[in-house]
Amino acid sequence: MKRRAFTLIELLVVIGIISVLMAILLPALSVARENAKSLACLSNLRQLSLAAQMYCDRYRGSFPIAYYDDNGSPLHTSFAWDFNSIRDLTTGALTTEPGLLWQGDTSAKVQQCPSFDGASNTSGDPYTGYNYNTSYIGHGQYEDIIDPAKAAQVRYSSRCALFGDGQYTAGADKFMRAPLPNPGDASFSGRSSGTQGFRHRGRTNVVFCDGHAESLLDRHTQTVAWDIPNIAAGTGFLSDDNSLYALDPSDP
Repeated sequence: MKRRAFTLIELLVVIGIISVLMAILLPALSVARENAKSLACLSNLRQLSLAAQMYCDRYRGSFPIAYYDDNGSPLHTSFAWDFNSIRDLTTGALTTEPGLLWQGDTSAKVQQCPSFDGASNTSGDPYTGYNYNTSYIGHGQYEDIIDPAKAAQVRYSSRCALFGDGQYTAGADKFMRAPLPNPGDASFSGRSSGTQGFRHRGRTNVVFCDGHAESLLDRHTQTVAWDIPNIAAGTGFLSDDNSLYALDPSDP
């Protein structure tokens, strides 16, 4: 019995159908992949929030300080909420360890946003992508207010940002800044360096002080006038005022 083979036209029709299906499915697969990354990022941020709650429980309700330096010799240690950097002044060797938030115990990779592939802007930090509300929560050694806030000071914990997708024009950004001057960092210059990255299909992820995480769509660029041109494409603030950063939305 003679077997019938495919004709060239039939093969071309099949190839055409496959091409159409691929054109339909590939964008959907790309969207699904990006959605999965965003969900993983939200999970990471919730773990950061949980670590902050545990820190507060241990240290009389106080959040970790965002950063400070210990200039002892022969070791100079730069303490930060995410990673501590220790430099041996005699040899120049630099080592990195989990930061203040983790109290010496962490899987540090949780601090890597799966949608951020840029390098850290701090030498030695192995993972990056998230920032910490330094203007109102963490403060730090060279801020107008040095001591970190206490959990009891946060009046509306569901609307006070704690950690988020940090990003600015030079890459990573570990210190989140409110868009306008405030008592915590009134003398700070360059708020464009403390913006959020809207890298999850045009959204940015943030976890609030009550532990719930959200993906926010609205990107705000309002800040001190001279700094507005320095805000990079795809980055911005969570609100056009300080309401989503402050301990109390009515605070300056």
